[in-house]
Amino acid sequence: MTTRRSFLTKGALAGAATLAAPTVLRAQEVIKWRMQTYAGAALGEQVVKPAIELFNRLAAGQMEIELYYADQLVPTGELFQAMQAGTIDCVQSDDDSMASPTEVTVFGGYFPMGLRYSLDVPTLFNKYGLKQIWEDEYAAVGVKHISAGAWDPCNFSTNKPINSLADLQGLRVFTFPTAGRFLTQFGVVPVTLPWEDVEVAMQTGELDGLAWSGITEVYTVGWSNVTTHFLTNNISGAWIGHFFANMERWNALPPNLQELLATCFESSHYYRQHWYWGGEADLRVNGGKLALTTIPDAEWKTVEDAAVKFWDEIAAESEVKAKVVAIIKQYNDTMTKAGRPYRYG
Repeated sequence: MTTRRSFLTKGALAGAATLAAPTVLRAQEVIKWRMQTYAGAALGEQVVKPAIELFNRLAAGQMEIELYYADQLVPTGELFQAMQAGTIDCVQSDDDSMASPTEVTVFGGYFPMGLRYSLDVPTLFNKYGLKQIWEDEYAAVGVKHISAGAWDPCNFSTNKPINSLADLQGLRVFTFPTAGRFLTQFGVVPVTLPWEDVEVAMQTGELDGLAWSGITEVYTVGWSNVTTHFLTNNISGAWIGHFFANMERWNALPPNLQELLATCFESSHYYRQHWYWGGEADLRVNGGKLALTTIPDAEWKTVEDAAVKFWDEIAAESEVKAKVVAIIKQYNDTMTKAGRPYRYG
């Protein structure tokens, strides 16, 4: 029989047990980030999606990144502003395309003739000091520069053959801002369009060609269906692209997730090294859709000489730009003196 006294005693004991029991914490909420890349869906399948899928698996429920392709959340030209404001947490792009307000923006994407091979990019950033310069420039505007890597070279893909510099006159070309600024001296007319409109613009005649990528992207994204010729001379041997994050969001991550994110992005840089390198050669030989043309070396040297003058123009604009140009010159001088296979001719 339960008496009033025993009931109260049992209740007191139960209450004490409850107070003594360890507090059960709610499961930690998954950290959610939104990331937008410069790349459309077809290209993004190669240049970023594998790294994001890897990160999401390895994060094991601690964090998840939702990936968006070119212009899905904001236009590419507004990527920096959206990331800085925290609308987007993370971005994959070159500085030039996302209209970065830094002194290094002009070097993102394709800096004319600054690079010969894709391996030049990680070497310049990790061995020649560009990494620290980029980190400092972006930290000053509230953005974390995570890492830089190489993409493909920049060649002309057109609807007519280019066999000489004269054939560039009046050519309406979709290209990057800095590359376009450089190419105007050869009669090229740079055209700015949303990435997804390029194919239609080629079909309607609004564009005559592209100076946006190497041959791998031309086939991957379908531009080989609306162009007929590919010029083997390139404006640059590699595109410089980066991974960035909103600084506050980056700082809020625990160290293990910061390191995991950086490591997965490095895996993306590595993957592109061999994907593009193999693709550029294979599709030139086995692609089957585009006829290859080449401007003779003696004539193309005019473009190479003009690029060095262009570097000096850029260097005169600020101390930071002058520092980057000096590093690029020093690097290329070393590569030239080293000879083959670092530089030919």
